[in-house]
Amino acid sequence: MPPAMDLFPFEVQMAFFIYNLLQDTWDGMSGAYFGKNLAGLGELLDIYEVEDKKTVVFFMRHIDIERGQAINEEVKRKQDATKRKAKV
Repeated sequence: MPPAMDLFPFEVQMAFFIYNLLQDTWDGMSGAYFGKNLAGLGELLDIYEVEDKKTVVFFMRHIDIERGQAINEEVKRKQDATKRKAKV
């Protein structure tokens, strides 16, 4: 079970919150995850009155990198499994 969000500093909590509001970007051909679409990020930071925008965006990037790697590894694992089944 992941740790409770209230254990994280406020900037990390805001990074997760705003990150989850953004749209995912995917490659339609391979199914690869490209990351979050950052269009509108500035407006969201303003709407939620984020004071330390640099820190929040810093944590958002790290969240996206970790999530992207995990998603793309899972996609590759599933594609490899499908290829192995097709060969049998």
